[in-house]
Amino acid sequence: MASPSAIRCLRRAPAFAPLTSRSFSTTPRASLARMSIIGRLAAEPELTNTSTGREIVRYALGTSYGPKEDRKTSWFSVTCFDEGPRRDLLLSQPKGTLVYLDAEAQMRTFEDESGRKQSRLNLIQRNFEVLSKPARLETSAAEEPESGIGAS
Repeated sequence: MASPSAIRCLRRAPAFAPLTSRSFSTTPRASLARMSIIGRLAAEPELTNTSTGREIVRYALGTSYGPKEDRKTSWFSVTCFDEGPRRDLLLSQPKGTLVYLDAEAQMRTFEDESGRKQSRLNLIQRNFEVLSKPARLETSAAEEPESGIGAS
């Protein structure tokens, strides 16, 4: 059974919070579209320049789903505007690295070369974490046989 003070507190609380009331901000409510993805790098991240000369990192993440005998892969293109050590860490990751990505999602509409309207999902990286390196890179040279068997 609830204590009398807890019951009094519940009686004073409104049944619902007003939609315009937010105690943590005085700015109007903004829309939000975010995605969290755990996937493997399709290739090493690539440093490129925008038309204004700003350096950005672009990369693709793949996620697999479905039964093992009929596995499908979804590919996501990601843009990163980070600078400094975080960008360097991302650029140092090899193909196949398992990554957790938190990204802002934006839909863009454009016309292709034939004049047809196309839509594209753009993901802007907000945060990432390296979860594991590719299996072939996790094997150290000390674990490989010295006999030369299997060496290329």
